[in-house]
Amino acid sequence: MKKAQCILAVLLVGVLLLLQLPPFSFLTNKAVADTEITPLSYFADKNDRYFVGMMYFDMWKNTAGKWVTDGGKEPYKNMQGEATFTYKFSFPGRKIKAVTASLYTKNDNENHPEYFRESRSDNYEQYAYSMSKGTDYDKDVRPFQKQGLGTDTTIIPITVNIRLNPEVRAENIKEESCPNCAKEVEAWRIYQPILFKIELDSSLIVKHFTTDKKSLNNVFTPIEDELEPDQSYDFTPPTDPRYEYVGYKKSTTGKPPIGDILPGNVPGFTYNGSFKQFTAYLYYKELETIEQPPTGVACTRPTPSGSQSDKYLDPMASGVIKADQRGASRFDVAKGIPTSESLYGNVLARNYLFQNTFQQMKGECTYNVKLKRTYDLEWEDINDTRHMKVVEYYKYEIVKPYSYWAIDNLEVYGIKNAQLRNYALPGGSITIPPRNYTPPSVESATNGKYYPAPSPGIIDGGSLYIYGGKSMPKVPNEQRSLEPVAQKATPDVEVENDTVKFNGQTIMDHQRVKEKGPTPGKIPEPVKIGPDTLYSPGHVIEKHKTNKPDTPSSGDITYTILKGNINGGADKILPIQGINTVTVHTPVVNLSSVSDDAAHNQKTQPTKGRSALILERPFCVTISTAGPHLNIPGYGDREYAKYVRTKQVRFPFDVYDKGKTQFYPHGTWIDIPVRQLDTDFYLPVWVDEGNYTVEFRTIAENAPDGFTEQRHANTDIAHHVANDVVEIEVIGRMYDFHITDIADYHWERVFRQRKGSPVHSGLSYWTGLGNIDGLPRGNQEPFTLPVRPGSHPHGGYQNVAIKTGYHFKFDLKTKGNMFSAKDGIRITPSFYWVSKDGRQREEVELYTHAGSRKFIRLGSAEDREKRYVILNERLRNVPTEEMQDTAAYQYKHELSEAQRSQSTLERYVSLYAQRITRSKTWIGRYDWLVLPAAVRTLIGPKTDLPDGVDVDRANASIQRWYGEYSLPADVYVVPKGTDLREESRRRELNEHASIFKKTGYIIVNFNLESLRQGDTERPHLQYINGPLLNQWQLEGYRREVKDPYGQPFHLQDGDAVFYHADQSSRDDFSSFVPH
Repeated sequence: MKKAQCILAVLLVGVLLLLQLPPFSFLTNKAVADTEITPLSYFADKNDRYFVGMMYFDMWKNTAGKWVTDGGKEPYKNMQGEATFTYKFSFPGRKIKAVTASLYTKNDNENHPEYFRESRSDNYEQYAYSMSKGTDYDKDVRPFQKQGLGTDTTIIPITVNIRLNPEVRAENIKEESCPNCAKEVEAWRIYQPILFKIELDSSLIVKHFTTDKKSLNNVFTPIEDELEPDQSYDFTPPTDPRYEYVGYKKSTTGKPPIGDILPGNVPGFTYNGSFKQFTAYLYYKELETIEQPPTGVACTRPTPSGSQSDKYLDPMASGVIKADQRGASRFDVAKGIPTSESLYGNVLARNYLFQNTFQQMKGECTYNVKLKRTYDLEWEDINDTRHMKVVEYYKYEIVKPYSYWAIDNLEVYGIKNAQLRNYALPGGSITIPPRNYTPPSVESATNGKYYPAPSPGIIDGGSLYIYGGKSMPKVPNEQRSLEPVAQKATPDVEVENDTVKFNGQTIMDHQRVKEKGPTPGKIPEPVKIGPDTLYSPGHVIEKHKTNKPDTPSSGDITYTILKGNINGGADKILPIQGINTVTVHTPVVNLSSVSDDAAHNQKTQPTKGRSALILERPFCVTISTAGPHLNIPGYGDREYAKYVRTKQVRFPFDVYDKGKTQFYPHGTWIDIPVRQLDTDFYLPVWVDEGNYTVEFRTIAENAPDGFTEQRHANTDIAHHVANDVVEIEVIGRMYDFHITDIADYHWERVFRQRKGSPVHSGLSYWTGLGNIDGLPRGNQEPFTLPVRPGSHPHGGYQNVAIKTGYHFKFDLKTKGNMFSAKDGIRITPSFYWVSKDGRQREEVELYTHAGSRKFIRLGSAEDREKRYVILNERLRNVPTEEMQDTAAYQYKHELSEAQRSQSTLERYVSLYAQRITRSKTWIGRYDWLVLPAAVRTLIGPKTDLPDGVDVDRANASIQRWYGEYSLPADVYVVPKGTDLREESRRRELNEHASIFKKTGYIIVNFNLESLRQGDTERPHLQYINGPLLNQWQLEGYRREVKDPYGQPFHLQDGDAVFYHADQSSRDDFSSFVPH
């Protein structure tokens, strides 16, 4: 094979080189040399294994357009090409019974896709288009040899004459085989899958042994056979009068069975091919052989005659499932323990169990004996003293009793393990093996016997002298009297008890003794194990386990039968009673709050009990997982973050994260990192003002789908979520008041790029140097309010204020729901007089003339002057885009359907800019102003909005309000409260009366309020006089300024402009200045 591989390598290199050369003649007999393939996986079906091999034939065309493989083989021409592959199948530990091969067709893949899928790492579809069409198994697959059948490895060389017509198209292999070949070179491949079926052998082995492992193959015939799939097998132990069946061992691993002998018959089964070998060992106990007693001795068989029993089969087991650590448990599991906490199991029981019955076996042996007695007789006859010996034989049946102790039953059990079951335990149960535990040692043998001694034969009974006097004496009959002699001379039966040793202590002594075996002792009574023997800590309650109260516990302890048992016994699984219940209750706490942005709350009457959230400002939510819970061990007032899967907040309005990188649409549950106490959000400007409820929930790690909730803490075990709600109010803003133009021609150069130009300079006078939130706006002094002497930036104008009669233009912004037709800004002017040096200041009332009506107090019933604003005025410089956006919003959201039907959007926008905004809008009088919707534009964001946000609503969320104000050209100043009518009665009043202040400055002070839906009784926001925020001050308004000469002026919030008390627009050379 190595030689073939080397030749192949050389040939392939040569082919690739030749393909780069000019046209050549290339002849070869085979496209692919022998290649050995060893599959790594198979599809298993009982004893059969299936593998799909992928054979192929490659075809090459050189730069001259000539096909050079195997004499010019090419695809699509109904040619054939031989491919030879060698497959090696190996199954360690199994014998290969048979191997077959066939073409793997499209129908095969449809009916048995598992053959391909399970035996290969690729998929059928990647080859399907390039598979051979027309290869015939009977004609095109060469006969092949099957080497190694009957062993665990077979080698199959197979050759297929592949039809070179693809199902769809041949596979282009040029790039993978020769990426550097000339572009004219072509290389194509046709595949032919082959299905191999390998049938594996299986075996059934049944052998027989004695309990002491002696083979009984000479008694019972062993079985070695093949297992047939789907065949049922039953096992009935064979019998023999010399042996008693006691049990079995079995194995399906291919190795001999191990472990204890199991009682009963081997379980039957139907073979499904899931194992290669079934081995069963059947065990027998050899029955006692009755030995024949010696000649002249007859013995009865021993029979039970009394017994001695002991029984300790009650484990006296008790168990607990409690919280770690033992002796210092943090939780009372009966009342509650969270998931993620750990439990320990502890079982106490007897260190072993046993029962035994020792039987006293009794019998007797009868000896038939003869006793020889010699009688020496003497008497006197006439002639002599006579002597005679007479021998008598007496027959006796001497009965010798015997007794010994035998084991009728002996069972000793050692602890195998304990199992505790409870819902809270991992997987529902734990198994506790004993630690530092040694089971008792038991030695036993049923080797008790009796041993009758041989018959003593003829017993010498000695001699007896009898003198008869004058006559021969009679021989006496000593049958009875000599019996004790025979009894004594007959040996006792010897006996041996069975053997029992327990932990080295002799319980039943096997020593041979005469007549009577010693009474056995008692197996020691078991004692309780120590607390650490069956102790298992650290069992963490799984996070997926939902809350459950009083989950019941159960358990059992397994004692395994120890070697040395006699006549019965199997492992015992005994219940453990009285194990405590466990309550799984994962606690969570939710104490949440939302920051109250009181520092930016401009509401006239702040809402009690609600946190203020301000549009386009950050806010903070706090979700605390610490707090009070149940007053039980381990709970109480503490931190519960450990048990939280997630905590969430849901806003009924859109929000951003702090950095505005993540947008959360309203109604979204937003996950908050569990250990993060505070989380900052940002409130978009398009959120509607009003009252809302923010929801919070803290979800326990064990919460199921469809969980339920409880406020603040889930003290009710039925709930897995603690929730909270916080009442909040979303509030808008009023800000950015500034003066953008002054009609006094002295100020033209400040606000215009050049004299006579309508183009604004970009300069304006703001309340201070701060923006809406008090941060630097970017303007510099002197462009802060009030407009006063020293406000003019150009040289020579340091003393300039505003002449009466000239108006000033201003605008301001609001955020929030100030875009309806009835919304507006209310401005209440008040007037103060201040001396030239700023040392005197007092509130004043202003009077003016109206035609023939003289000295009319501004704001009185006689004051009939109306103030108007034209929004799209030349010098107001309202941006065109603002007006277009405002018009578009009105068209879409304020016009009725009938009104919209009369015009297109484009026409309405044009109409709005050219006509509507150029009409006059009444905004009030000298003593009050209300800027209505007609002088409002919409300037909210229109781009870079998150998906789902209404662009029109966002654009409407910020508003700009345009206004202007002036004092009459002829204005007369008196201290507030002056009764000018009363003064006229005492003296004649004219413009030069001393009661009027002729010098100094008139300060116009504005109080600004927002009105929603035309509600003048309850103004919405305050610019200055809010109970929580003075926006005028927040923007940096200074309450003390100095004039160009260093004289200090003490100001009040709302002071907007200084008018000259002694200069009027009438003083200018013309009533109509170009500005």
